[in-house]
Amino acid sequence: MTSENTSKKTNSNPFISRFPYARQDFAASLVVFLVALPLCVGVAVASGVPAELGLVTGIVGGLVTGLMRGSSLQVSGPAAGMTVLVFEAVKEYGLPVLGVIVLASGVIQVAMGLLRLGRYFRAISVSVVEGMLAGIGLVLVAGQLYPALAAKAPDSGLGKIAGLPGAFWDALGDGTALSSLAVAAGTIAVLLLWKHAPAKVRTLPGPLAAVGLATLAAFALDLRVATVEVQGLLGAVQPPPLSAFAELAGVGVLGTVVAFTLIASAESLFSAAAVDRLHPGPRTEYDRELVAQGTGNAVCGLLGALPMTAVIVRSAANVQAGARTKASRILHGVWLLLFAALLPDVLAYIPIPALAGVLIHSGAKLVPVRALAGLWREHRGEALILAVTAVSIVAVSMFEGVLIGLALAVVKTAWEASHVKLEVIDKGAGPVDAYLSGNATFLRLPKILDSLESLPQDRPVRLDLTGLHHLDHACRTALENWAERHSAAGTDPVKVTAQAA
Repeated sequence: MTSENTSKKTNSNPFISRFPYARQDFAASLVVFLVALPLCVGVAVASGVPAELGLVTGIVGGLVTGLMRGSSLQVSGPAAGMTVLVFEAVKEYGLPVLGVIVLASGVIQVAMGLLRLGRYFRAISVSVVEGMLAGIGLVLVAGQLYPALAAKAPDSGLGKIAGLPGAFWDALGDGTALSSLAVAAGTIAVLLLWKHAPAKVRTLPGPLAAVGLATLAAFALDLRVATVEVQGLLGAVQPPPLSAFAELAGVGVLGTVVAFTLIASAESLFSAAAVDRLHPGPRTEYDRELVAQGTGNAVCGLLGALPMTAVIVRSAANVQAGARTKASRILHGVWLLLFAALLPDVLAYIPIPALAGVLIHSGAKLVPVRALAGLWREHRGEALILAVTAVSIVAVSMFEGVLIGLALAVVKTAWEASHVKLEVIDKGAGPVDAYLSGNATFLRLPKILDSLESLPQDRPVRLDLTGLHHLDHACRTALENWAERHSAAGTDPVKVTAQAA
């Protein structure tokens, strides 16, 4: 049969004609499912909620958000970047109120998308976002070292870090703690070494392989380690009661809603921008993507599940596995649903320290150590914003840390926007020429006046303002007053060449 006849035969198949990339999308969906499964469970356990709720969020991310327009290859689900904030919300307000918070955040995201505000998230300082992720990563790593040591984690970020030496010291004489630590360390080792495995072996995603090997080792060696508690899918899903909605009147809950909304939206849209760089297909429609994420979060809130964001790990795996359309992410939600419905008891065999190992590895990757070093050499102001944001999140809280980072970014931008240069040409005799260029604002007014007042009082001055892009009212008034004072000293009046219109 000739190739022309084969092509005609293929094109005559109605299924192939309608779904030309079905094979690629099906294969990619299996890869994404295998990557998502341990991460969904791990994020849920680390967030202090039933493991099944992580699967619920992954299912909604596939079947609801996956069906909607926005970013065709981006995959959504529970994210390590939200773990710290979710854990704090559950501890402070309880699981029923978590559903209300997630629902409210989703509604706000939908409204922002409909108001076409999605594109403006790209204007958020990259240093603030990276600092936010770095702070989350530090708290996540510190917090997950405690379940790795079979110990209870302190509440605050600083407490988690300060308590680590004591936790390690206590573990030295505890057989259960040492077994737990060995499982976590082995999981991390597999994740770090997986990229060096043979190509055929690497068809199995690293997180699944690491958790699977840890589960087998714990079972075969009869290790005394904590495992995931299983409630069943229907038992774990608890829609928030109407009484929980009254909590929205509290300032703390409203602040948490704002934090969820901003962080989930920023992480999703930054992930979309990163995914767009990985493939040549259709670009992300940011406003539609924000509506899709908000719709998914609203559904998750109604089900009492975890919040969702677009997840770069799963999204990158989807692209690298050859996905061509959104069918791959929808199918990955189907596989998660089938697993949760048919094989929930399998979760009971997964060691919690293995999940802690996966999250420690994920958290460490959120801290951009190499990027920070390069940033410090080239843009120290941006590096400072990143570091201060991260430290603030560890020391105070997620919401306050992000606000501090945003405030610093605004101050830095205002300072740079007010950059002004004063060039003085003094030939020793005759008039002194002074040239102002840049943006003259009140922020740099003291520097401008100090320089002008140091000019010779017994010589005429020619002040040229044509190089200024902006001259605010405070600076204009101050320059006029200086010119009057200088002219009153008995010299020729200051000649001012007006700013260009």
